[in-house]
Amino acid sequence: MANEMLIPDLGENIEGGDVVNILVAVGDVIEVDTPVLELETGKATVEVPSDVAGTVSEIKVKTGDKIKVGQAVLTVSGDATASAPAKDVKDQKDESRPPAVSPPPAAEEKPAPVVVPDAPVPSRPGVPVAASPSVRKFAREIGVDITTVSGTGESARVTIEDVKAHAKRLLTQSPASGGGLGVISAPPLPDFSTWGEVEREPMSTIRRMTVQHMSLCWSTIPHVTQHDKADITELEKLRKKFAKRVEAAGGKLTPTAILIKVVASALKVFPQFCASIDPARDEVVYKKYVNIGVAVDTPKGLVVPVLRDADKKNIVEIAVELSAIAQKMRDGKISPNDLAGGCFTVTNLGGIGGSFFTPIVNHPEVAILGVGRGNFEQVWNPDEGQFEARLMLPLSLSYDHRLIDGADGARFMRWIADAINEPLLMALEG
Repeated sequence: MANEMLIPDLGENIEGGDVVNILVAVGDVIEVDTPVLELETGKATVEVPSDVAGTVSEIKVKTGDKIKVGQAVLTVSGDATASAPAKDVKDQKDESRPPAVSPPPAAEEKPAPVVVPDAPVPSRPGVPVAASPSVRKFAREIGVDITTVSGTGESARVTIEDVKAHAKRLLTQSPASGGGLGVISAPPLPDFSTWGEVEREPMSTIRRMTVQHMSLCWSTIPHVTQHDKADITELEKLRKKFAKRVEAAGGKLTPTAILIKVVASALKVFPQFCASIDPARDEVVYKKYVNIGVAVDTPKGLVVPVLRDADKKNIVEIAVELSAIAQKMRDGKISPNDLAGGCFTVTNLGGIGGSFFTPIVNHPEVAILGVGRGNFEQVWNPDEGQFEARLMLPLSLSYDHRLIDGADGARFMRWIADAINEPLLMALEG
């Protein structure tokens, strides 16, 4: 008796990935939950466990293949019994659907290929729509009214592919057509080889995800960027003074670690910066937790791991956790959960150089703080009546102008700068 192992549900909005490592070989005996391969999904690497048991008789994929959820990856022989964990099929127990719609469970386990019609007939607003919670959440996050999406699944069920196709149609409609977001698709590229030698290489999974996500962020969020400087002369002295103590605890006292603590305190004072806009419901979602994303440059591209509950941790704890995150990234062990749930992002280019720049807000967040390299400047000291050399740090704050006004942005930046110069402010107000 032979059984196939199919790629299970890997989590919300994850449709598949690239095979980076195969952990079993033909002839191996595996059990249910035995890890059989590693997939790079978006910006994280995950181990995929088997949902069948037996002796591996055939491996249907190889390293470097792109595979999707539901695809067969290996065959086992013997007394194999399928026993997929409930967590691999996330939406079967809590799917929201109208009473008349009852698709069989098998449709969730092995979805049929989706064919998007050229001219779909949208659902009527206000009429219940058959869609799982994860699909509804995805639609809200990208600003799509799910009641306007035509479902192509069984019994007119709306899938993530339907939402994506609907959003793509909206994005590619020009203003003259009277619909969509007024974004015109890019024209075809010319034949660059006409003017000389060229070389093409496929995008990595991380680069593809970055292209998609940054396009979404830029096209859906009205950006404003404000710049300011913070005096870090005294802070730098303290950083060097206490560096050894943090190293003894297993971390590194970097400017980023300190800034994360400052930002976490600022978000308690300015809650609109720790929020998200829900256009489908005309609501603002204020988060009662403070999770800070940290943009990290890797050989494969930009990755933003999330440090959770930063407001509840001291700077030493934050520094130690940042070191642990860096080690996980070096080992290729960052998981999708490590990249999810951020409220605000900090991106520090000071280690490379430069001053001010315009970071792109990381949807569905509403703000991001960019940090440049500190430089000594002559600053007027009114108390002494003379100029002094001070170490000034350039800061760039980009925010969603739908929720945050310019005055709010200026106050937030001044609070950050003042807290850096006067750390007691974090205890007084943050």
